[in-house]
Amino acid sequence: MKKSLMLSSVILFAVLFIIAMAGTALSARAQTDDIATLKARAKALIDEQNYVEALPLYEMLAIQAPDDSIVFRNLGLALIGLAANTDNPDRSRQIRIRARNTFIIARDLGDDWPFVKEVIESLPLDGSDSRKFSQNIAADVVMKHGEALFASGKLDDAFKAYQEALMLDPLCYFAALFSGDTKLHTQQYDEAEKWYQRAISIDPYIEAAYRYSATPLMKQGKFDQARDRYIEAYITAPYNRMAMNGLLQWGEAAKTPLGHPRIDAPRTTDDPEGKRNTIITVNPGADDGSIAWIAYSAAREEWEKTKFAETYPNEKAYRHSLAEEADALRRVVSMAKTIKAKKLADQIAMIEKLDNDGVLEAYILLAMPDQGIAQDHRDYLEKNRDKLRLYVAKYVIGAGGK
Repeated sequence: MKKSLMLSSVILFAVLFIIAMAGTALSARAQTDDIATLKARAKALIDEQNYVEALPLYEMLAIQAPDDSIVFRNLGLALIGLAANTDNPDRSRQIRIRARNTFIIARDLGDDWPFVKEVIESLPLDGSDSRKFSQNIAADVVMKHGEALFASGKLDDAFKAYQEALMLDPLCYFAALFSGDTKLHTQQYDEAEKWYQRAISIDPYIEAAYRYSATPLMKQGKFDQARDRYIEAYITAPYNRMAMNGLLQWGEAAKTPLGHPRIDAPRTTDDPEGKRNTIITVNPGADDGSIAWIAYSAAREEWEKTKFAETYPNEKAYRHSLAEEADALRRVVSMAKTIKAKKLADQIAMIEKLDNDGVLEAYILLAMPDQGIAQDHRDYLEKNRDKLRLYVAKYVIGAGGK
């Protein structure tokens, strides 16, 4: 009898253990299902631009899925939306600080989406908000109200606010741009295009409308038209990472390689005693004119000593300029031809080809800018947008110029 009781106890314990384990498994599965459901609900709100309602869901998900980079990316987006809906300036600033830190967590968890890096770099460490949409105070207030409505997913109301801002300030670029955004998110692509074009007409020297207008074209599979918009964005603001990323993302989607031709100009450095050293790469024994790179260094030295002051009399201090770099590269080609090289080195031949196509300056501005050269971009863009466009289309798209 005692033995039978002991056996029954063992069997009972085993049954209870199996039930407990099954319950644990079911609980874990239910929790997984709950997280998946929560993610789906939260993502749907983000897709609808309803950041404010998405926020509490992503705050819960950040606790339940602490290793999910996408959760933290979207939590950061939701926090930016909350900041836009917060009237208290100090509270709004604190929320932006938290948003920036959240995007950093997403990045550290492995989120390599370019937008994440761009937001981290664009949000000030102190969370300050220096946005000003219009010099017209009333239009600026209406714009910020429109942004709060947009962040709440109230796209029709946001559109009305942007339209009101345009009535107050017909030259408010961002009112036209964001009007296009509201139509994009409701898949009214023709309407979106109309407002993006309005923004471009207001200020063709801001890259955003070109880039934004490419999105509906990409969604419709109109890759060739989207490419042209991304090119315009890139040549308008080549030193803006977002403009560059737009073109890169197009290349990835269209499975088209992108790249600049390679030209390795000599580098000059100053040693601790102030002595200048220039390294020139020459192919020993090759009759390819590579020795002509000495003309590059001589030209650069001449510009620094006298020619810059003569060319730019209104500038007080020397800087490396677009004119100097173009002159130095042309002198290399000229010298290589003077010494009658049997065959021009590939890079010297490329300089000649770029120059013959009229895009040498465009190449310099886009492929080898420094702080000095970049200062010449706006003036060149105003007079030679067609050459910048031609360079990208012929030499960068498909890496055609390599």
